[in-house]
Amino acid sequence: MSRRRLFVGCTAGVTGAAVAAWAFAADDSPLNWYQSPTVSAKTDRKKRPLPPRSEQIKNLQAGHTYDVLIIGGGATGAGCALDATTRGLRTALVESDDFASGTSSRSTKLIHGGVRYLQKAILQLDYDQYKMVKEALHERANMLEVAPHLTRPLPILLPVYKWWQVPYYWFGIKMYDLVAGDRNLKSSYYLSKNNTLELFPMLKSDNLCGGIVYYDGQQDDARMNLAIALTAARHGATIANHVRVLKLHKTAGKLSGARVRDELTGKEWDIKANSIINATGPFTDSIRKMDDQAVREICCPSSGVHIVLPGYYSPEHMGLLDPSTSDGRVIFFLPWLKGTIAGTTDLPCDVTHTPKPTEDEIQFILTEVRNYLNPDVEVRRGDVLSAWSGIRPLVSDPNKPDTQSLARNHIVHVSPSGLVTIAGGKWTTYRSMASETIDAAIESANLKPLFRECQTDGFLIEGAHGWTPTMYIRLVQDFGLEMEVAQHLAKSYGDRAFAVAKMAAMTGQRWPVIGKKLHPEFPYIDAEIRYGVREYACTAIDMIARRLRLAFLNVQAAAEALPGIIDIMAEELKWNESEKQRQMKMAADFLANEMGQMVNRASRDKIPINLNKDEIQTYIKRFQIIDKDKKGYVSINDIRRSLKSMGVKPSDAEISAILSEIDATYHGQLEIQDYLQNYGEEVTGEQLHEILREIDTNMNGQVELDEYLQMMSAIKSGHVTYSRFARMAEMEEEHHEKEVLKKQISVERSGGGL
Repeated sequence: MSRRRLFVGCTAGVTGAAVAAWAFAADDSPLNWYQSPTVSAKTDRKKRPLPPRSEQIKNLQAGHTYDVLIIGGGATGAGCALDATTRGLRTALVESDDFASGTSSRSTKLIHGGVRYLQKAILQLDYDQYKMVKEALHERANMLEVAPHLTRPLPILLPVYKWWQVPYYWFGIKMYDLVAGDRNLKSSYYLSKNNTLELFPMLKSDNLCGGIVYYDGQQDDARMNLAIALTAARHGATIANHVRVLKLHKTAGKLSGARVRDELTGKEWDIKANSIINATGPFTDSIRKMDDQAVREICCPSSGVHIVLPGYYSPEHMGLLDPSTSDGRVIFFLPWLKGTIAGTTDLPCDVTHTPKPTEDEIQFILTEVRNYLNPDVEVRRGDVLSAWSGIRPLVSDPNKPDTQSLARNHIVHVSPSGLVTIAGGKWTTYRSMASETIDAAIESANLKPLFRECQTDGFLIEGAHGWTPTMYIRLVQDFGLEMEVAQHLAKSYGDRAFAVAKMAAMTGQRWPVIGKKLHPEFPYIDAEIRYGVREYACTAIDMIARRLRLAFLNVQAAAEALPGIIDIMAEELKWNESEKQRQMKMAADFLANEMGQMVNRASRDKIPINLNKDEIQTYIKRFQIIDKDKKGYVSINDIRRSLKSMGVKPSDAEISAILSEIDATYHGQLEIQDYLQNYGEEVTGEQLHEILREIDTNMNGQVELDEYLQMMSAIKSGHVTYSRFARMAEMEEEHHEKEVLKKQISVERSGGGL
């Protein structure tokens, strides 16, 4: 058997080397199926301020005729806007929701060429797959160059559990390096078993032969998308989010404009344009049908779910790739913003504006994670901090029946009326896709750009010009920011971080001097809310999901920070109380449905009560101590009274001042007893409701005994990591027993004195 494996491994290696030689020879052949862009343009940092959204809307309503009107504010649409405006075309972009609100904010956060696509190119001798990988590797290097603050090279470990796979994977990864050529990030390398476990100690060690490490890029996808759109705006493009296209206008059979509506005000108007570009991702066919109702659908939507786990699940500076899951799909396990992203799934789905993760998809990912982590690492359902689903706009191929076999090749199509549609593709190749799309628009509409060729290869985007890896030190020294906050600002805003810091409020403390945190576990500060409004954030969802990434990192933390965020946005946008409540409801619905809060709770509530007799008796006793009136349920007043008995005085003081010390929902956050010991004066009414909502499954404003037992059972099974209500009940029991003991001692002393 060992000889056979050796033979297979060597054969794979020789075949890989031969195919590599063939591929490189083909690259120089007259077929010429890949050409790198020849223009490399960089600009000085634009000092032109961003026009406010009101001014952008005014420009769209002014009756100007634009050269191009782009529908869609995702990565491809923003890339098209930047490409068009830098060629000198008069450019407009409208997005029905927010920039990156769809697929572009719900990716795996990787900037990659596609290892598995290269494998298909080799095994199937597929020119198109090879072309896509080579193009993507060029774009990977370009993204790391033009946005160094938002991107980073990331080593990814491929663990090997069969000896014959070592040469097979090694040659495959080396070919990945070779195809990248001089744009390669860093060379891949092989690790022994011991070295593999040293770098990735939580990895399963049984039968591990070693590991192969290769490099790809990682990004903050929503902030990258926004930075591209803002760069386009600074260079003259008119861009507006929350503006929906209602219908397309034609003159003599050719598209001449569109009817649009501002979703914030309800106002409608027409925009005139010589060329219209459809860059709407999963919604491509809906725009195409505005042009021609009889058109054949070209998109095959696929749902990709990701979950976020605590940071201790992976090393901070290394990801992991599982190339052979139980159903043949690839799973990534990546550190991101102090958390760990695991995913993804790949299932056919319907197109919707509100995709939701399902429990089955979450459980699939958790099962695969368990397969390659050390048994000592207990993978708990309760460790899922957030979960989301993104819809991939894959281009359908009638010869391939399942979505796993669909490549992310893109197409550019021009309809008889002149609608230019860009469909398919992937995040990494957004720039080259945009370049091809604008080329098609120029040709189809006979436009006259200032520059005929694309100008965006090497074109620095928002925040990149003055950024350096040590820039955060200046933020600490000049403004008195906490170091973690300064690092976050530098990485999220680049050289614009100084403008953010200038908006930060004083803390009233010796250190840090400025920068009030929105949540104790995250480096987001008050100034980012005010700056986010200037970055066209119009709703609370825009803020928590895309200007900040809090909703994607920890859905419960996002819910807790939300009231304070809305208060600051209300100051900036002049919201009244009614609007604040409306924003709160919309954001809460978003967190519940699209960020996994509801599916997390449903998972907990389905767990059967698995407590033994002694545990049940203990929890009933604690419940009855809190329920002093023997009503059979615990109300908000019972919680208030219980906290008072422990020396905590409920008040209506500002939530953010106290909430930052009192969350025990997730691992690593301060527990109630820590708050009582160190600060122990007040708990707000809102906090009391938060404690109640953790456990009140039927939402009737009170906690029944069965709900309490359900919570304790979920904690025992790992479906919930922690509960403030549970801890409060435990503390109340301890307090009660101490009080009983004091009375007994007092009685005994009184009796002894007599």
